[in-house]
Amino acid sequence: MGMMDGGPVRLTSYVGGSTLAHDGAVLDLVRPQDGKVHAHLVEAGAAGVAEAVASAKAAFAKHRKSTIAQRVAWLKAAQATIAANADMIADLISADVGKPIRLAKFEARRSAEFIEATANALPHVPAGEVVPVDATANGAGHFGFTRRVAYGVVGAITPFNAPANLLVQKVAPAIAAGNAVVVKPAPSGTRTALAFARLLREAGWPEGLFNVVTGDRETALALAAHPDVGVVSFTGGTTAGEALARAVGVRKFCSELGSNAANLVLADADIPDAAKKIASAGFEASGQQCISAQRVLVDRAVIDAFAEKFVAAAKTLKVGAAEDPATDVGPMVHRASADRVMSMCRDAIEKGARYLLEPRQEDCILSPAILTDVPKSARLWQEEVFGPVAILVPFDGIDEALAMANDSPFGLQGAVFTSSLASAMRVSEDFEVGALWVNEASRFRLDMYPFGGMKLSGTGREGVRYAIEELSQVKFTGFKP
Repeated sequence: MGMMDGGPVRLTSYVGGSTLAHDGAVLDLVRPQDGKVHAHLVEAGAAGVAEAVASAKAAFAKHRKSTIAQRVAWLKAAQATIAANADMIADLISADVGKPIRLAKFEARRSAEFIEATANALPHVPAGEVVPVDATANGAGHFGFTRRVAYGVVGAITPFNAPANLLVQKVAPAIAAGNAVVVKPAPSGTRTALAFARLLREAGWPEGLFNVVTGDRETALALAAHPDVGVVSFTGGTTAGEALARAVGVRKFCSELGSNAANLVLADADIPDAAKKIASAGFEASGQQCISAQRVLVDRAVIDAFAEKFVAAAKTLKVGAAEDPATDVGPMVHRASADRVMSMCRDAIEKGARYLLEPRQEDCILSPAILTDVPKSARLWQEEVFGPVAILVPFDGIDEALAMANDSPFGLQGAVFTSSLASAMRVSEDFEVGALWVNEASRFRLDMYPFGGMKLSGTGREGVRYAIEELSQVKFTGFKP
């Protein structure tokens, strides 16, 4: 994995229980805290992917008839190992991604908890059902049933922003469903994924059940295109998702893509509570989460009161070094990311927006930004900012609020703050998102509910039981006794 106190390390794939050396292009990985190169990432490319998929295919063939009890045992062993090494994993996340250490420790613990939740749920996920084939005259005297079967090899392509949690969100359900896995992590999440591979092997997972291929776009596309990969699960940007979907072709593609999360604050909301929760959802971890609060739509009757509380809540968040346990807003993953976010803010200002809270940039670190009077033509309205920026927009009545909330190509997860059950149900009915929270901000997520998007935010659902179902397929058997 390479320790931070040494020189740059060489990162190559982990296949079939051991490190795989390959000679692809090399990408320098830079620590966001100090701008120093800490690793040289070697592109696995099509050749490395072929070896990894072959390893996974062989492991699947060997363990294809593993019992649910065996898969539960693998998952529980993984949970124990990840939990025991949570601090090490958190250190990798914080060092390589720049996530504040307190949040990185939460992520590492959550990863172990998700694996445990998957193990506990697996025996209770319906394995199939009897089909009433005698509903038609020709079916009289026949019997039919379904069962869930594995795809074989699952290709998982994971993002940088939660390199442990979004890894296990794919791997644990894939294994639970009976598959073997090949993961292509984002470059900045590679050391975390390789750490998981070694830890799971130590936990007793069979060779080839979990493989990691290193690299960037070339390797991701090669994995998506490999004909022996039965299903591809991807979390990342919409542009990358479209390219991967083309590579996957007619095989199954599950995706959690871009967002531009709207948080609605109605006139009857608890304003201090909404302001505090939306500030946390917009700015913690530098806003680098797909469901971070970006568009904050507030009833005109309460927008001044909300704005005052919202700015104050943002100012209480500590901006600083990732290793400081008190830090809420640390460095962004790359200097280029921070520069991109600042350019989106400048674009809005040039189009007539103004700051309620102006950001400060120091290399990769951006302090929270709050803008108002942002026109619909601004990039901040149209695109996912993926940074610590929120825009404050007034509306007049729930109809206008919903029209504005739905004025987006994305529809991942949204939020509404209200004390009215009728208003909450109206938003639930008419807000075009895959998931909605009432009186929690858009970044609130639990692991047992179906999580995924509408429109350009992707297809398929994650969440323990729902991911197991996505990563397995229904097979029917009918016969005449």
